[in-house]
Amino acid sequence: MDKRKGMGALIFILCIGGFFVYAYLLMLSEWSPIVLQLSVLMAVGGILGIIAWIGYVMATTKPTSATITSADDSPTS
Repeated sequence: MDKRKGMGALIFILCIGGFFVYAYLLMLSEWSPIVLQLSVLMAVGGILGIIAWIGYVMATTKPTSATITSADDSPTS
């Protein structure tokens, strides 16, 4: 348990430090335009990558025998 707490504290400190480095690069350095462009590029790329992964999984997954039928396909009494 002590190792997990130490690792958690290290991750917490690194994330806070990373935020301050990012804030400095974005607000106070001469690299501000490129940092902003790369941030937007990574965000859009990440979102589109997740959507592409979902599409790939939907396209390559074989249907199972226990598929859910819609209300229109159910017999009416």
